[in-house]
Parts: sequence; structure tokens; C-alpha cells
Amino acid sequence: MRVTAVTCVKNEGPFLLEWIAFNRLIGVTDFLFYSNDCSDATDRLLDALATRGIVTHLPNPAEGRNYQMEALKDAARQDIVRDADWVWIADVDEFLNIHAGDHTIPALINACGNPQAISLQFQFFANDDIEDFQDRPVIKQFTRSHNPDLWCGETAQEVKTLIRHDFPLHYFGAHRPFFKTKLPKKRHPSWTDGSGRDVPHRFLIAANPRRIRKFPAQGARDFATLNHYALRSLDSYLVKNDRGDVNRENRDFDDTYWRERNDPAWRDLSIRRYLPDLEAALDALKSAPEIRALHDEACDLHRAKRDDLLQQPAYQAMRDQLKTASKLPPEEEKMIADLGLTV
Repeated sequence: MRVTAVTCVKNEGPFLLEWIAFNRLIGVTDFLFYSNDCSDATDRLLDALATRGIVTHLPNPAEGRNYQMEALKDAARQDIVRDADWVWIADVDEFLNIHAGDHTIPALINACGNPQAISLQFQFFANDDIEDFQDRPVIKQFTRSHNPDLWCGETAQEVKTLIRHDFPLHYFGAHRPFFKTKLPKKRHPSWTDGSGRDVPHRFLIAANPRRIRKFPAQGARDFATLNHYALRSLDSYLVKNDRGDVNRENRDFDDTYWRERNDPAWRDLSIRRYLPDLEAALDALKSAPEIRALHDEACDLHRAKRDDLLQQPAYQAMRDQLKTASKLPPEEEKMIADLGLTV
């Protein structure tokens, strides 16, 4: 089975090797990376990996700021995507934690009944009060999250989607594929959640903006969860805030974004099942001297960017604010205050 992962990156150098090694363990066979405006060796590391046939690396084709959607439009024309049996569109801070069978993508597909698409819901992992960037597997460091069925009081949670080659594709979205609105009902794709259940109809047909990329999470994670490490360490979060993201330049990840994703109510160690094989796979990738050197350089540049940012009063204040910020999501804290309760 050929599974192609497609992703967009900007200054993700310290985290590339773990994400590639992890995805190879779960069954990804091919990688298509788009990068833009990198200053931390991300692009050079990807080029070195491409020379060894491990990934395909292309410059992001976007002429404006819509980096991800322009890249996905281009990806649909690339042979590495067109020739794949399945396509997995995800970010480098997202790890598909498969509970079924041997914990691989083929096992997940089989458990779900081999549909044309499988949408897996986010589980946001908190910062765990880790301040310093450490060159250790992300999936080992961060173990706490919100209740998987509830996020910020919302029962519906966003997804990312595995897409089979015969999906009646109109275009790729970052969270899910779309088919043409006039497609006859009998040609609607078979599409399940992470428990093998049909996705809600209003999500399937993208009935309105609230239904386009999320649906209720309760009972939807029997076979897989999408672990999302959106915060990582406080150091890395500051660097991420400076970088912006692949969709919009200079977007501020403010206190609200941090607090919504820093709910430590739930401990989940299930993804650690991959750790022994992951650490061996990382060692294998780093056995190439050039790859190891570029990875180490990316980590050094990541730390140097942190140090540079902390010379600025605004980032000093941001770091202090986030260290003391409430662990309750803003909406939950407001509800408690409105009820006159204390925590």
C-alpha cells in the first residue's frame, strides 16, 4: 500500500526527523513537503533527505499568503499524490495515534471497513509546564490533554482526513477533501470517523461553515486519535509565535490560543507504544553524518532564535504571561466566574 503524506513547513527543522520517522512507522511510504521562507535549516535538511530518496521537497508555490491551500492545489497534480493509494494531509505537530491492530494505517483502514475517507479528530496536548526546548521526541515529552470528548466545552472537534485514491475529489482542504456539491447522492463517498462509523451527513456534504471540518468527538476515537502538539515547550511556542504559520504570515498566537490548548485535565500515554521503534528509527536517520549535522544545526538555530526573541521586552512579557496563565480555557473560566464558583 502506497501512502503519501503531504505537509507544509516553515522553520520546523528540529521536528522534521521525528515526524518523518513516526509516519514511516505507521505506514507512510512517501512524503511531499512544501517549504517557504525558512531560516532554521528546514529547507536544507529537506533537500538532504530528498537527495537520499526519503522525501520529495518543493518550494511553496503560493504567491500571496495562502500558503497551505496553494500548496494543496499543486499537490493534487503531483505524481507522488496521484499515484498513491491513500493521501494523508497533516502538519508536523500532528501525530496519528492508531489504536487498532498493529497500530499502522493499513490496520486503521481495515478496522474502518476500507472507506474512501477516514476523518480523525484532534486531541490537543498541553505544554506540561515544560519551558526549555529539548531535542527529545515530542510524543515522549507531552502527555496531558483535555478530555478527548470535550475541548473548550465543545463536543464537536476538528479533524484531519485520510483520503483513498478513488475519492470523488473536487479539491483538497487542509482538514478534509471536498467533492462537488452537485455530485449525485449515489456517488457520495463512503466516509467514516475513527471508530468506523459514518461521518455525520452535514459534515459529509459540508452543509455550513460549522460543519465543514468538525463533528462530535464522543465515541469517534476507537481506532485512532490525532495527537496535536500545537504548543510543545514554552521556548518553541515563542519561536512559533514569531514565525507565524503556513497559512498566514505574522499571525499572533496569543494568550487565548495557548490557554485553549493547555488544558492538562487528561493523561494519555497511549502513543508511547511507538517510542522504542521511533527512537531506533531516529538513530537510523541520524546515522548519515550530513543529516545529523543539519538536524543539530536546526536545533541550535531554534535555541538561538529563542535567545534573540527574549532580548525583546515584548517576548519577555509574553513568556512571563504564559508561565503564569490559567490552565483553564477562557470560556470555562468565564463560566465558573459567572456561576460565582471558585476553582
